[in-house]
Parts: sequence; structure tokens; C-alpha cells
Amino acid sequence: MKLMVTGGAGFIGSAVVRHAVAKGHEVVNVDALTYAACLDNVASVADAPSYSFEHADVCDADAMARILASHQPDAIMHLAAESHVDRSIDGPGAFISTNISGTYVLLNAVLNFWQRSGRPADFRFHHISTDEVYGTLGATGQFTEETPYAPNSPYSASKAASDHLVRAWGETYGLPFVLTNCSNNYGPFHFPEKLIPVVILNALSGKDIPIYGDGKNVRDWLYVEDHADALLTVLQSGAVGRTYNIGGENEVTNIDLVKMICAILDQKRPRETGSYSDQITFVTDRPGHDARYAIDPTRIRTELGWRPSVTLQQGLELTIDWFLDHEDWWRALQDRDGVGNRLGVAS
Repeated sequence: MKLMVTGGAGFIGSAVVRHAVAKGHEVVNVDALTYAACLDNVASVADAPSYSFEHADVCDADAMARILASHQPDAIMHLAAESHVDRSIDGPGAFISTNISGTYVLLNAVLNFWQRSGRPADFRFHHISTDEVYGTLGATGQFTEETPYAPNSPYSASKAASDHLVRAWGETYGLPFVLTNCSNNYGPFHFPEKLIPVVILNALSGKDIPIYGDGKNVRDWLYVEDHADALLTVLQSGAVGRTYNIGGENEVTNIDLVKMICAILDQKRPRETGSYSDQITFVTDRPGHDARYAIDPTRIRTELGWRPSVTLQQGLELTIDWFLDHEDWWRALQDRDGVGNRLGVAS
């Protein structure tokens, strides 16, 4: 297939690009190269004849029309998004612009392209979203594809809106789409303002390891390479108009996750004295912090035969090894806006 991947220089998008090229697909990577994007993320495929890059913003209608007409993709994988909850608390406008307006602009461009191409039945618009659109869970239960939307942050609200736009363009105009909602991702090339990279890098630098609130918030963690594989599986085999929830089947509290990371670091790069867990510090909680996320992966497992390939322990070890071996990559990002600073406390 010829794929157009938006946000392909970001964390999840770059994993999709690398995986798709490795699978023999032709890929055009469309990215605005904002603060969280890095072309080093796709350096391993940059010289592949099946890869090309377009520096463009999904909010630019002329650029989207030009790229679609030039590359004639068989499918769109839409990952371009503002995605950091803390940043959305401090500055929600960028999330409204990229996640809602950008998705609207892209949908219109893709719809026009699809109609002019004769409305091919095998064309797909794959919208990649998050489990955060469902809000928060109590001590029991899991999100299914039928869970009502109840977003609690500006980020999750903007992603929920984009999900609804995609569904509306499918129902109203017939655009063939699939939609996926994933749990928290982690792995190589994870931008260093997110929890797992913060823990790893703060531990190595001897800084406090911040834990929001009491650390009892629960997340389901999905290794990013597994996620990329799942996304291509849904794109190629998922039913049109269907939503698939993608989970890692790795549910854990934040404090237990951080202790797991510290224990792995204690083995791989021990401190002179004590444990990295001695650096754990509890800080003021994020406003509106969702208590628990958990995904029921029954649909993607039974309909498409997909499930994660690694456990959380295995994935964390792979991730930590990668960060230990790629210091040049993460050090180059330390001076980017907001990295290393506490965000999301403006309210």
C-alpha cells in the first residue's frame, strides 16, 4: 500500500513509519515538525526508496490537497496531534487548533481526493485516538468500544471531538474510515516530557523523580512497537466504520510503574549507593487527573487476531536499554520548550 502518515516524526507516528517501511509499504510522512517531532526518529528509513517526507501542517488545506494529489495514497493514517495533557491544561488553544481544526481540514482534503479518485472502496482513512476520550474508571471495569465518551482534560476533549468528526464524515459523506483508541504508549523515541522518560532520565541525572498525587492512578501500558503493528493490522483488516480499542494488557499504578523502572535501572546501571527509588518524590497532583484507564481488547483479539507481543517488564527493559544506548538522541531534546519543567498547574 501507499500510506500517508500524518505526524510521522512524532513518537507513535515514527514507529508506524518505521514499521510500515519494514513491511514493504510506501510511506509519505507528513509532519509540521513542532516541538515534539524529531526527524532522527525516522533516520533509519530516511534513505529508503519507499519513504518520502513532506514538511506541512494538517491545518494547511492547500498543502494537504497538494500532497494528496502528488502522492496519491491508498490510505491515510492520521496521528498528527497535540498529545500532552499537562500542556493542554496550560494552553488548550493549540489542542483545539491541531486536533479539531486540523482533523477537519484533513478530512475535507481527503474527502475531495477520494471523491475525485472515483470513491475507491478499498481506500481507508485511519484515525488514531486515545482511551482518554472515555474519561475515568473506578476500581473495576474496562473501556470497550461502546463506552460513552466523557473526556476530562482539554487534550482528551479535543481528541473526542476529532473522533466524532471522523465518524460524521463517514456517516454523512461515505468516507471509508477505521478508528482506534489506544492506551498509554511507551518505548524507543518517547519524547522526554512524558512519565516513563522523565523517570529514566531524572533517575540517571540524580534528580527527584516526581509522582503526581499519591501515585495510585492506574494506566494500561502499550509498547509502541506493538501499537504500530496493531495499527497496520486494523488498517488492512479492520471493518469499515468500526472502532478498535488497542490495549497493552499491562495495568499498573503509577507508583508501582516507577518502582519497576527504578528496579531495572538498579540492575542495569546501579548507583554508587542505595536505589534509584530513593529519588521518588510526591508532588502536587495534576488538575482533573483521571483515576484509572483500562482497555478491554476483546474486539481486536477476536476479530483480527491481534494481541501484544511483550509484557510490561519486557517492554520496560527494552525501553531502558534504548535510552541508555541513545544518550545523544535525548540530550539533543533537553533544551526544547517545556522539557524538564513542571507543566499543567496553571489552573
